[in-house]
Amino acid sequence: MRGKFITFEGIDGAGKSTHIQWLADQLTARGKTVVTTREPGGTPLGEKLRALLLAEPMHLETEALLMFAARREHLAEVIEPALAAGTWVISDRFTDATVAYQGGGRGLSLDKLKVLEDWVHGHLQPDLTLLFDLPLAVAQARIGKERILDRFEQEEADFHERVRQCYLQRAGQSNGRIRVVQADRTVDEIKKSIEELISIICL
Repeated sequence: MRGKFITFEGIDGAGKSTHIQWLADQLTARGKTVVTTREPGGTPLGEKLRALLLAEPMHLETEALLMFAARREHLAEVIEPALAAGTWVISDRFTDATVAYQGGGRGLSLDKLKVLEDWVHGHLQPDLTLLFDLPLAVAQARIGKERILDRFEQEEADFHERVRQCYLQRAGQSNGRIRVVQADRTVDEIKKSIEELISIICL
C-alpha cells in the first residue's frame, strides 16, 4: 500500500516546525513507518542548494529554478521511494511554499511556476497540506532575535503579508487538500486540530 504524503506550510514564525516531530511520533505509535524531511533540502545535494538559496542573492528565476531542482532530487531520492514502500512522508514545505514565496512574495509569474510544478511532479501532490496561519505581527514576534535570519526572514513585512495571502488563496483553490490550521492558539489546541484532520483525511 502506498504511503501518505503530508506537508506543513506557513509563513516564517507560524510554528509549524514545532508540530512535525510530534505528528511523526503520533503516527509511529499507530504503527506507521514515517520519514520526516524538509525543503529546500532533504538530500545531500538539496542541502547544498538550500545553503545557497537561504544566503546568496540571485535572480528571481534562478531562485525558483533552484527550488525545483532541489525538489526533483528530493522526490527521486526520498519522497517517491518512501511512498512506494508504504512509508508516510512528512515534509516541512513543498511546492506550495514556492508558489507563496517566489510567486506571492517576489511576484514571479504563477503561470511559470505552474509549468515547473507540472514538469517536476505533475503526477504527485501531497495527500494533505497543513497550512499554519496567524496574523503577521504574531508570527514576526515569534522569530528569535538571537539567531541570524536568512534572506527570506529578513524581507520586509509587506513581503511576508503577500506570502501569507498567496498561501490562503492557494488553499481556497485546493479542493480541500490544503487545510488551514489557526496557529495563534495553544499548542494543545493546535495538536487537537491536526489529529482531527489526519484522522478524517488520511487514516
